[in-house]
Amino acid sequence: MIEEVIGDFVQLKKSGSSYKGLSPFTNEKTPSFYVSPAKGIFKCFSSGKGGNAVTFLMEHEKLSYPEALRWLADKYNIEIEEEKPNEEEMQERSERESLLAVSSYAAKFFEEYMWNHEEGQAIGLSYFQERGFRDDIIKLFKLGFCPDGWTGFSDEAQKAGYELKWMKAAGLVKESKDKHFDFFKGRVMFPIRDISGRVIAFGGRTLKTDKKIAKYFNSPESALYIKSKVLYGIYEAKNSIVKKDRCYLVEGYTDVISMHQSGVDNVVASSGTSLTDDQVRLIKRYTQNITILYDGDPAGIRASFRGINLILAQGLNVKVVLFPDGDDPDSYAKKVSSEILQNYIEEEAKDFLEFKTSMLAEDAAGDPIKRAEMIREVVDSIAHIPDGIKRAVYIQECSRLLAIEEQVLLNETNKILRQENKKQAKRNEFRNEQRNDIPPPPPPPPLEEGPHQERKRKLETSALSQEKDLIRLLLTFGRHPIKVELHRLEDDEKETLDSSVAEYLLFELQDEQLELHDEVMRKIVVEYARFLQKGEFPPEKYFQHHESASIHTLCADLMAFPYELSGNWSERHQIYPETEDMNLAKATKDCVFRLKLRHVLVMIEELQIEIKSCAEEEKLFELIKEKQHLDAVKRDLSRYFGSAIV
Repeated sequence: MIEEVIGDFVQLKKSGSSYKGLSPFTNEKTPSFYVSPAKGIFKCFSSGKGGNAVTFLMEHEKLSYPEALRWLADKYNIEIEEEKPNEEEMQERSERESLLAVSSYAAKFFEEYMWNHEEGQAIGLSYFQERGFRDDIIKLFKLGFCPDGWTGFSDEAQKAGYELKWMKAAGLVKESKDKHFDFFKGRVMFPIRDISGRVIAFGGRTLKTDKKIAKYFNSPESALYIKSKVLYGIYEAKNSIVKKDRCYLVEGYTDVISMHQSGVDNVVASSGTSLTDDQVRLIKRYTQNITILYDGDPAGIRASFRGINLILAQGLNVKVVLFPDGDDPDSYAKKVSSEILQNYIEEEAKDFLEFKTSMLAEDAAGDPIKRAEMIREVVDSIAHIPDGIKRAVYIQECSRLLAIEEQVLLNETNKILRQENKKQAKRNEFRNEQRNDIPPPPPPPPLEEGPHQERKRKLETSALSQEKDLIRLLLTFGRHPIKVELHRLEDDEKETLDSSVAEYLLFELQDEQLELHDEVMRKIVVEYARFLQKGEFPPEKYFQHHESASIHTLCADLMAFPYELSGNWSERHQIYPETEDMNLAKATKDCVFRLKLRHVLVMIEELQIEIKSCAEEEKLFELIKEKQHLDAVKRDLSRYFGSAIV
C-alpha cells in the first residue's frame, strides 16, 4: 500500500524488492528516496525524513495525524469509526460536507461552462487568453466563468440535486425581495482551494467597465472559508515551497497565476486582504523564508511594511522585492521572459533591514525629526524578532547602515521589549494568580567540562548508537529463533539457551538492569515486553505503523537501507555472501556485549568525576573500591571482543 500512496506524489521506479525516486523534500538529480513495501516504510536519505504512509502524508502534505488517516480512508473507501459526535458536532460536520459538495460542484460547473459553452468561450476563456494565460495554466488553477443570467448556475445546480440553502450559505446565491440570483453572474471565476485541494470559496472578477460595479467579488466567510486563514495558491505551491525552502508572497490571484506561468511556482497570495498571523503561520508549516513581492508604488511599499513585522514576529526570515513603479508581479511577468523575471527577483531581493532603511531614508533626507522616527520604526521591526542572537546581529547591521551607535539602538530595542513584556505581564497577571503559577527556579550554571565529563559525553553518544542497533535487531529479527551460549562473568559458567532474538535481548536488558537513554527506544522496549509477557509477538509492522510519530519515524531510520544484494550473485555466479540473518546469534550477543561495555565505561567515568570532587575519606574509599570492581568487569567484557581497553 505504501508504494501506492507515495506513488501519487513521487514518481517511483522498481529497484529490487524496493522502489526509489527523487526526493520530494529536496532538489536533487540522483534518487535518494526509497520505499520498502515489505517493511511498510519510506526513507529519504537526502533530507533524513522517514516513516510510514501516514508520516509521509503529514510531512509532504502538511496534514495533521487525523487528516492523514482520513486521506487514506478516502483513497481506499474505508469507513472510519470515530467517537459518536454530539448533535452540535453532527450539525457542524453536515454543514461542512454540504458546503464542500456544493462548492466542488460549482467549481466544475464554472470550469466546464467556460470550456464547453459558447458564452463561456467567448467571454471567459477569451479574457484569460487575452491576459496571456496558457491553457495548461488555466486548467491548473481550474479557472472558469459563471453564466451571465440571473439564475443560470443555480437552476442547473438544483437540477443536479443541490439545495438552494447551501448555495446561499456558500455565497454562490443571494436573495432579494424573495427572489434569488447568482452572486457571481457574468464574472470569470477563481476557485480558492485549501491545502488538501478542496474548493472552499471563490473570487469573481467582472469584465464590465462600469466603475460603479466592484471589480472583484469574494465569497463571504463560512464554516469552510475564513479569509484570514487562507492563502490563494497554497495547494498548487506547497510542494515547491518545501523543495525551494522559500515562499513568495503576492497580493492577487493573477499575480500568482502569472508567476506560475513564468516558472516561479512557490508563490501564494493574501487574496487582496492585509496579511494576518494565521496566514504567516500557514506559510511557516512549509518554510522559514518569505520574500514579499509587491508593487513599487507607495501603496505597495506600505503593504510590505505591514507584513514585515508580522513575519518577523513568527521567527521567519523576510526579504522584499519591489517591481519597477507602475508594475506588479502580474504585469512584470508578462513583460519579460521567465529567465529575466527569476533573475530580477533573485538580484533585487533585499533583506528587510536594508529595504526598510533605504525606503525610509529617502523620506527622511535632511529632516532630523523624520530621521529619528525612521530609526524608531526600523528598531521596532528588529524588536519583533524573537531570537536574541538574530536580534543582536540586526542591531549591529542597523548601526552600520544608519551610522548610529550600536548601544543607542540596543537601548531603544530593550525599551520596546520591556514595554511589550509589561503589557504581556498585565494580560497574564489574573490568569497566573488564578492558577497559582510559581515561576520555575533559574537553571544552575553549566559546569566547566573537564576530561572525564568530555569522555563521558562521548561514551554516551557511542552508547546511543549501540542502543539503536539493539532496537534495529529487535524490530527486524525479533521473532527469529536462536541458540545463545550464556556466559556469566561472575562464576564462569556456560549455558546454551533456545530463545528468540527478542526474548534474549529483553532478558539481558532486564537481567543487567540496562536502561536505554533514549525515551522513544525505551517505549519500544516496554511495548515489546508487554507482548512477550502475554506469550506473543507484536503484529507484523506494528511499530512501523505505530500511532506515535516518533516511534514509526525511528523505525524507518533504523530499518531503511538504500542497497540490497543482487540475485545475480547466487543465480549466475553461485556466490553466496554472508548476511546478518545467517549469523543472528553472534550478531545479537555482540550487540548486547557492546551495550554492556559502553554502559560500564560510562559508569567508570561517572565514578572518576565523583572521586575527583569527593572530600570525605570514607566515601572516597568506597568509590575507589567500586571503580576497581567496574575495571575488572570492563576487562572481562573487552576479552569477549579479543581486545584490551585501558
